[in-house]
Amino acid sequence: MYGSSPNSMTANGSDSKKQRLDESPPSRVLHIRKLPNEVSETEVIALGLPFGKVTNILMLKGKNQAFLELGTEEAAITMVNYYTAVTPQVRNTPVFIQYSNHKELKTDSALNQRAQAVLQAVSAVQDGSSPSSDPGVLDLAPPPSPVLRIIIDNMFYPVTLDVLQQIFSKFGTVMKIITFTKNNQFQALLQFSDPVNAQQAKLSLDGQNIYNSCCTLRIDFSKLVNLNVKYNNDKSRDYTRPDLPTGDGESANKDHSLLGTPSGALASYSSGGGYSSSLSLSQGGGAISPLSAAAAAAAAAGRVALSGSGVSGVLLASNLNEEMVTPQSLFTLFGVYGDVQRVKILYNKKDSALIQLSDGNQAQLAMSHLNGQKVFGKVMRVTLSKHQTVALPREGLDDQLLTKDFSGSPLHRFKKPGSKNFQNIFPPSATLHLSNIRDGVGEEDLRLLFSNSGGTVKAFKFFQDRKMSLIQMSSVEEAIQALMDLHNYDMGGNHHLKVSFSKSTI
Repeated sequence: MYGSSPNSMTANGSDSKKQRLDESPPSRVLHIRKLPNEVSETEVIALGLPFGKVTNILMLKGKNQAFLELGTEEAAITMVNYYTAVTPQVRNTPVFIQYSNHKELKTDSALNQRAQAVLQAVSAVQDGSSPSSDPGVLDLAPPPSPVLRIIIDNMFYPVTLDVLQQIFSKFGTVMKIITFTKNNQFQALLQFSDPVNAQQAKLSLDGQNIYNSCCTLRIDFSKLVNLNVKYNNDKSRDYTRPDLPTGDGESANKDHSLLGTPSGALASYSSGGGYSSSLSLSQGGGAISPLSAAAAAAAAAGRVALSGSGVSGVLLASNLNEEMVTPQSLFTLFGVYGDVQRVKILYNKKDSALIQLSDGNQAQLAMSHLNGQKVFGKVMRVTLSKHQTVALPREGLDDQLLTKDFSGSPLHRFKKPGSKNFQNIFPPSATLHLSNIRDGVGEEDLRLLFSNSGGTVKAFKFFQDRKMSLIQMSSVEEAIQALMDLHNYDMGGNHHLKVSFSKSTI
């Protein structure tokens, strides 16, 4: 099945050889070990989905192992880096992920039919086409409805309409949501723009936990094919009609209380009752794997007060390039994942810096995405700091400008509750999303601008309105460099360029 020596297979299954395997060179094939007994193909594929296209899978059920092949080596490297910081979990069980000795998977289709069919369904949704159905493999009849009925079991922690929107919008455009309680259970009806997206969400999310060890999603197709939403409030929302009233005589867009639970109202959940450790949302452990981009965690963190979760909002970044790094460059890079308040490059150890974010959730999100990334030519290490805050120097003492206070910065991406930025949190990638492009600025101008940041532009694509575009650099490191240099670049005429990592490729 593999065209490789049997030794490599036994080595992968044996912990005594783990040391040697951890040093395997990067490969787009990943070896996943210690999977729980009943695990499904969908759950294994879900580990890889946020990082790019999954192109093949082989389940070794007797050994509780699997091989997962991603579309590119870069996607696999991002995935391994991410799961170095955040322990990957399947059904609340930690699993181990490392590079395989195989450069690609050659699978015997007869033995692997079910896996291939699941993969085909998932890929079809990712490509936006509908899966071709082979009745001999797996029943992939056209999905009956774009509306899903969602029941949440073990709801020890509040789930808001916004959290559902963040989770499900990973799979397509969420148009409408209605939430209600029936038989003492929180339920929701959620309508996608396309039934194929509903099928993909059901495939990936049914049976998963929203937060560690609780809030389990049970998902079916609804018999309804269209939802009728009368009011936009914290119980129901029609995202296609922002003008609907809230139901209390006011128009919706005036009222920020629409964003679910106001921050602070749930302090009792976070500070007592022993929830804090199991509910650090952006840990990713036990929580839904497709959310590893942690958009939902960030969204929930914006609304659900986790101030008592005891996690410091301060990170320590080390192994920095001290010739190149500045407080401003760290503010811009870490600002992709949270609102950076202060940055201090250490006076006696200039290859290290403390970065203070708004809260512990943002800090964990930034750590999980940035630890292990190459910045200015060196692999950056990011860990949680024991400090609770970053102290500012006394006036006149910081003559090297190593500390900077950004608390009043207009560039914070997550200040506004419900901001679109919560939905667009992705791991560092070679492709960047540009927005706020000034009228009259063309592809050549932008290619030149990004080449001047020291990288090579591989591809470029304007969106229809030409105010946004995708630009692909030749490596993730080049894209990180370009983002630090050019986010908020003044294009003239009061247009400042906005730069983010993208999940798309060109």
